[in-house]
Amino acid sequence: MKHDPLFDLTGRVIVVTGGLGQLGRAYTETLTARGARVAVLDARVPEGTPNPEGGLVLQADVTSRESLEHALGRIRAELGEPVGLINNAALDSPPNAPLQENGPFETYPEASFERVMEVNVKGVFLCCQVFGGAMAASGGGSVVNIGSIYGLVSPNQDIYQYRRDRGEAFYKPVAYSASKSALLNMTRYLAVYWAEKGVRVNTLTLAGVFNHQDESFLNEYAKRMPMRRMADRHDYDGALVFLLSDASAYMTGSNLVVDGGWTAW
Repeated sequence: MKHDPLFDLTGRVIVVTGGLGQLGRAYTETLTARGARVAVLDARVPEGTPNPEGGLVLQADVTSRESLEHALGRIRAELGEPVGLINNAALDSPPNAPLQENGPFETYPEASFERVMEVNVKGVFLCCQVFGGAMAASGGGSVVNIGSIYGLVSPNQDIYQYRRDRGEAFYKPVAYSASKSALLNMTRYLAVYWAEKGVRVNTLTLAGVFNHQDESFLNEYAKRMPMRRMADRHDYDGALVFLLSDASAYMTGSNLVVDGGWTAW
């Protein structure tokens, strides 16, 4: 692939958490194709999982500083100093989750709230400490925190009315929204904190991604989306390359919204 120097990532070591998930794989494919050396981190790495070209797959727990520091050591030894971090690992309650995970706010399990916040907020905090701290110490880099439209606006509970109409007490739960909102100010805090160290920190806010969801859900979602569809898993690649490359060299503390128009109305 011919690279535009402004967007070139050749040789850059970039860490992707949750890298074996749907979006994590898409990010890895795109970054690798543009010459990056991608360190894929995931909580579970099935036996026989191949390394991306020029990269590395590591099992790591984003809620454990010890696990992340071990991963950093491996990355330094095998790939070099990281200059990019995508905080992609996150927990959510999808539409097909058990009903106790998607019930009314008043009875939403405390343990579920804590589990989501542990990964989605503490996990980002620790990854920024370990990998962002390493970048600050070694001369700079770019951190991209993956946000959500539900960190900007409330979930539209009308989407799930079809579930309630068939007798299920179904609501999109609070924890995911609360966790993604927290990332917005963590991004701003770190952008200011590391500005003089050359580490840029931005949020990339996404809408929902098609993953063969229930047809009723897809229909209701599309009605409320100006572009009338969920995102394809590669719809966010361009924005991600922009934030990690020199094309966004003067951009930090910002929230880049790529949501098909969801938050425009």
